[in-house]
Amino acid sequence: ALRGVRFAEVVVMMMAAQNRFEEQDLRIADLIEREGRAIVLAVNKWDLMEKKGGLISALRTDADHWLPQIKGVPIVAVSGLMGEGIDRLMQAIQDAYAVWNRRVPTAALNRWFEQAVQANPPPAVSGLRLKLNYITQTKARPPSFVLFCSRADAVPQAYLRYLTNSMREAFELPGTPVRITLREKANPFAHKRKRPS
Repeated sequence: ALRGVRFAEVVVMMMAAQNRFEEQDLRIADLIEREGRAIVLAVNKWDLMEKKGGLISALRTDADHWLPQIKGVPIVAVSGLMGEGIDRLMQAIQDAYAVWNRRVPTAALNRWFEQAVQANPPPAVSGLRLKLNYITQTKARPPSFVLFCSRADAVPQAYLRYLTNSMREAFELPGTPVRITLREKANPFAHKRKRPS
């Protein structure tokens, strides 16, 4: 399974409808995210579930709670025994693959970045303001971005999560890993510093 995840582009993670989000499921989902693969959750044995309203929305809430690193992951209820949901599963795989390959237009990325930083500026760390200069997409598969800033080591993880979730929502990147790498912008005047006399 581990080898399969490393060589896959889209991973379908199968869970039993009665025993969802067990520890092993969470570990596998975390591995899939770390490997940067697109993911689709297939909930099997759906035919054994009591038919009542709100089951799918409860499943969505649980998935976003237990798997915040891939918020919005596609979920498909299937029944292997009855052959139900297979068409929906195949469509979810194709959609997840398209999201995993998505490139965000630079102009739209810049507009989003400016609005996201204005809506929630980065916190001051040790009394010094963090300056976020600009962001650019370096690759897809999964969508990966470089954020140029001052003091990259001081940007809090919580702020990176905010940017990731905001980007996920703005550019419709549900359930796919989003990578943001911080890079310090070189000081163009560093070579002009006064030398000690």
